[in-house]
Amino acid sequence: MPKKVSEANPFTHLDENRQPQMVDVTDKQVTRRSATAQARVVLTDEILAQFDGQDLQSKKGPVFHTAILAGIQAAKRTSELVPLCHPLPLTKCSIDIAPVGSDSVEILATVVTDAKTGVEMEALTAASVAALTLYDMCKALSKAIVIQDLRLLEKTGGKSGDYPTKK
Repeated sequence: MPKKVSEANPFTHLDENRQPQMVDVTDKQVTRRSATAQARVVLTDEILAQFDGQDLQSKKGPVFHTAILAGIQAAKRTSELVPLCHPLPLTKCSIDIAPVGSDSVEILATVVTDAKTGVEMEALTAASVAALTLYDMCKALSKAIVIQDLRLLEKTGGKSGDYPTKK
């Protein structure tokens, strides 16, 4: 029988003895759940000079397209990367990369599933791996790339409700 979380221990991934546990979702209902995460990548002028209006072109290939594929692949493998995440059947994963301001690009990763638990970690993983791939593909031009502001923008579905809460 799974150990319950106590009021003194608000972390769902720790049992009453503060030992790691995978959250028990056995009795939860399957519902539609979605999450969108964001990361920002600050680039140098040298890198931005390679932007052709659609993508950054590098010797390794089209940077944005490769980062999108890496992010999707990462979302599908989140449970292999984050120890206590449940493996989830993703029904959608989309990643958009677009220039923001004069020195950066924004990565938005949206993930959807019909499952017993949410996809926040999948969206965050997708955005972060897309950003890391962008860094990897551009580092030959500059190591001064900065990945920042990785965060959950919104999530829907599940017992805890929507985030941010819609009024």
